[in-house]
Amino acid sequence: MMFNDKRNFLLFVLWGFFITNAMIAEVIGVKVIDLGTDFIPDFFLMSVGILPWPIVFLTTDIINEFYGKAVVRRLSLITACLIAYAFLIIYCAISIPADDKIGVRDESFNEIFGQSGWIILGSIVAFLSSQLIDAFVFWMVREKTGGKMIWLRATGSTAVSQLIDTFVVLYIGFVIPGKMSFGVYLNAALTGYSVKLLIAVMLTPLIYVGHKMVKSYLGDKLSDEIKNETAKETLHHNN
Repeated sequence: MMFNDKRNFLLFVLWGFFITNAMIAEVIGVKVIDLGTDFIPDFFLMSVGILPWPIVFLTTDIINEFYGKAVVRRLSLITACLIAYAFLIIYCAISIPADDKIGVRDESFNEIFGQSGWIILGSIVAFLSSQLIDAFVFWMVREKTGGKMIWLRATGSTAVSQLIDTFVVLYIGFVIPGKMSFGVYLNAALTGYSVKLLIAVMLTPLIYVGHKMVKSYLGDKLSDEIKNETAKETLHHNN
């Protein structure tokens, strides 16, 4: 059974954390906040969708390390489909009239959940492209460094993938439909990416903590076997 196999159970848990946090990020991503001051308003704009991404960063790195690029790609495709499915259900819920006497009114519900088609498209395209790039960069760096320097492949892949994610989602979601000027777009994208990059750097110690926890759960022998097997399979497919 799946839950009696430590390797499969760990992957099941990691998939759960990954999918949950990715979907939450997409749903709340429409809210934009200003980190500026009274003297410089509307200068540091960013989406609150960034909040769950530290968990996505960590789970992506662990899955990459112990299960390989193919698993990350498959997980990313499944998650993108689930995000699209979630938005479909939300739109179905929006189309059903609310009871004005009980619960949330249509106006409030629609204002929160009624994201435009451009934002949804931008979210899915940005998420999928950034995750595929993350896996590619992670294993490219791992191959070049001979499996050493975990921090470099983890932080480096995140830095590249989130650059793509941040600029793509804002451009498709806000610039193309005319909701954001190009100047504001650059400001928001640079601010959001800077925050994500800062978070990625700050999370570096937790990457090692995560690896240690996985090794503690799997045991040194099984952990090393999985990593070596994953590395051989991934590098074989790359070549």
